[in-house]
Amino acid sequence: PFAQAAAELFQAQAPGVRITVAQSGTGGGFEKFCAGETDISNASRPIKEDEEVPVCEKAGIGFAELQVANDGVAVVTNKALDIQCMTTGQLKELWATDKVKRYSDIDPSFPDTEVSLFGPGTDSGTFDFFTDEINGEEGLTRKDYQPSEDDNVLVQGVAGDEGGLGYFGFSYYEQNQDKLNLVGIDAGDGCVKPSKEAIQDGSYKPLARPIFMYPSDKALQKPEVKAFMDYVLANAAQIAEAAQIVPMTDEQVAESQG
Repeated sequence: PFAQAAAELFQAQAPGVRITVAQSGTGGGFEKFCAGETDISNASRPIKEDEEVPVCEKAGIGFAELQVANDGVAVVTNKALDIQCMTTGQLKELWATDKVKRYSDIDPSFPDTEVSLFGPGTDSGTFDFFTDEINGEEGLTRKDYQPSEDDNVLVQGVAGDEGGLGYFGFSYYEQNQDKLNLVGIDAGDGCVKPSKEAIQDGSYKPLARPIFMYPSDKALQKPEVKAFMDYVLANAAQIAEAAQIVPMTDEQVAESQG
């Protein structure tokens, strides 16, 4: 969403420049980027030093890593499913194995409703981030959930299923909050629900994260790509607002521009 908004705002000022924004998971995006197929890779996690960086290096793809915004992963339920807060331990119990069949299996105070889970596919940076932070191992997840790389599909799934629970980027909750219930997360310091402030200051633990753009060195030699990235960093807050995503703090902006 951030890249799409950036492209639209930039093209309004530079109508002669054509920017194509394609959608995939972060992992799939880095595959294309390291193969030299794209100029810029947008990512909801840092590039993997042990897996993806060597592929880029082997292909001679140098790059810059620039934070452009913030995001939080929201845990949501169907409006009819009354779960207001979950500990990180309860979330792990729910998502790491398929043993939990009803929410009351986790906590007797939770509804005695059959579990129906929705989440990103394995090619998604959100999937990598959530499984690492919550399940304790990247890629470790129960298999009997309904995956999609399209967050709008996940929103519809949770909203349409009485036992629905899922996770995806906070901006998609904001756009659909009339259809969903937001679950607070307790990482040991009490229950915190994601908000712009809680995501920026890191108090929404452990599911707040930076959002990145990776322009290749070769692409930055093109004046139109350099102009686009300069525009993104100079107008990051406005772009984040247009994309309904959490903007950077002044300190984060200064670091990216530096």
